[in-house]
Amino acid sequence: MNLRLLLLYFVVGGVIVSAITYLGSLGRSQWAAFLAFLPSISVVTLVSIYLGGGTASATAYAKNMLILLPSWVLYVVAVILLLPRIGLAASLAVSVLLYMVTAYLVVRLT
Repeated sequence: MNLRLLLLYFVVGGVIVSAITYLGSLGRSQWAAFLAFLPSISVVTLVSIYLGGGTASATAYAKNMLILLPSWVLYVVAVILLLPRIGLAASLAVSVLLYMVTAYLVVRLT
């Protein structure tokens, strides 16, 4: 993989995460969520996968994004339910673990 492209992807991702964090810290969580869910990261990722591996690789990546969607939804619901009860670090640890376990099971079953 081209080092320049990797640097570009790193900068683009950093700018997007910084903008989302900035909006969220201002209390504009709806705009932060909107920006986070724009397909900007997946567009950059799909383009880089397509350029590196072609149509088949990019299509497989997109299909797997859909396959893992239930795990992602479960992760978000767990954060919503656990954050007020056990705090940020613990809720993220439990939610990410839940995501990893369910994603592993989904991948093994497909």
